[in-house]
Amino acid sequence: MADYSSLKILLIEDNQHMRSIVAAILKGTGIRNVREARDGAEGLDMLRQFPADIALVDFNMDPIDGVEFTKMLRNAPDSSNPYLPVVMITGHSERSRVIQARDAGVNEFVVKPLTARALLGRLDSVIMRPRPYIRCKTYFGPDRRRTSDQHYPGPFRRNTDGVI
Repeated sequence: MADYSSLKILLIEDNQHMRSIVAAILKGTGIRNVREARDGAEGLDMLRQFPADIALVDFNMDPIDGVEFTKMLRNAPDSSNPYLPVVMITGHSERSRVIQARDAGVNEFVVKPLTARALLGRLDSVIMRPRPYIRCKTYFGPDRRRTSDQHYPGPFRRNTDGVI
């Protein structure tokens, strides 16, 4: 297991009980620097004073949910860190929700009920195997392609590649 003790984590979750569970998992791994926010708006404000290494974000919150938080983090001109790794934690595992989070710029996705193994696996992923960031007209965030096709013979992967 990696040494997580120096990580600074921003935990954004509206449910106090879930915040306690996640914080306990993080503290059990040696992470002591965890700040908590109740929603995406509070999380964005907190990032101005707290330079987090990773944000753990719930999907459903008001007034700003995890998807909107991620979009604002990635694309707002005054964003404190558009490259901040974001791990989405949610009980909503429907394909449409996963795609929505991915397209907002989320790095990793963990489904509730949360296990320490699943959470630590996602932390390992963003730390040990970070994906490059992509910027285009309609998206900014980690590369959404998890695999590359070694047998693809062409220079572009889709019809619109190379078209300006």
